[in-house]
Amino acid sequence: MKQYNLEERLIDFANLVIDVTEALPATKAANHLGGQLLRSGTSPALNYGEGQSAESTPDFLHKHKIILKELRETQINLKILTRRSLLSVEMANLVQSECNQLVAIFTKSVETTKRKLK
Repeated sequence: MKQYNLEERLIDFANLVIDVTEALPATKAANHLGGQLLRSGTSPALNYGEGQSAESTPDFLHKHKIILKELRETQINLKILTRRSLLSVEMANLVQSECNQLVAIFTKSVETTKRKLK
């Protein structure tokens, strides 16, 4: 069974988001959305690191909920960029696919942790 490192996957995702923001055109809308995408798309990796040092299960849950919120914000931002034709559909699909997979992983993690707290 292949083991994967979620931290590395989140770092790779952050780097992909950085690549996307660097490729955006130099317009007001792209600069605004790109800055927001840069923050929301790199935040999950950083919050994951904080979650690994959580002081309690509720703290761990809180960090994972933040990760989930940031990933969902990233999803919406990518949709806006794509609909405005500021990002190619091919690139958006690549990033969106990974983001969707990460959302699924962290949704399950939050649900599992909530069950453990009951």
